[in-house]
Amino acid sequence: MRDRSGGRSLALFLFAMLCGCQPGGGEDGIVTADDAEVFAMIGADETVRFTGTEPFWGGEVLGDQLRYSSMENPDGTRITVGRFAGNNGLAYSGKLDGLAFDMTITPGRCSDGMSDRDYPFVVTLKLGEETRSGCAWTDAAPFSENPSP
Repeated sequence: MRDRSGGRSLALFLFAMLCGCQPGGGEDGIVTADDAEVFAMIGADETVRFTGTEPFWGGEVLGDQLRYSSMENPDGTRITVGRFAGNNGLAYSGKLDGLAFDMTITPGRCSDGMSDRDYPFVVTLKLGEETRSGCAWTDAAPFSENPSP
């Protein structure tokens, strides 16, 4: 029997991952949305570029418009996504070719394993039942090239 709650479970997982646990809180020790700072390393008006390998994939997102490309579709497919800024990163969700598209972007040093670049953000993409890992950058937080040894 197929579990039809997978989308709801993933959404709850992504929400929990982005919100994180916050010690303290208000005077009563309870953390509310007002107590937590929203992730601000990537503004809503910035273009986020992302890339991954095995299989090769990538694209960019600005506002609610995302372009996803792959080896099979190098020009990419455009989809509309929702954006959620949590405490520890961003999430973008939509549908790609009928599959759930849920991508999180969190701060952290990232390497694509194929180039000498260091990226400032880590990407986790769940496309349907498949999970992919990659890296992301923006103009304000670009990747850096490692000098040759």
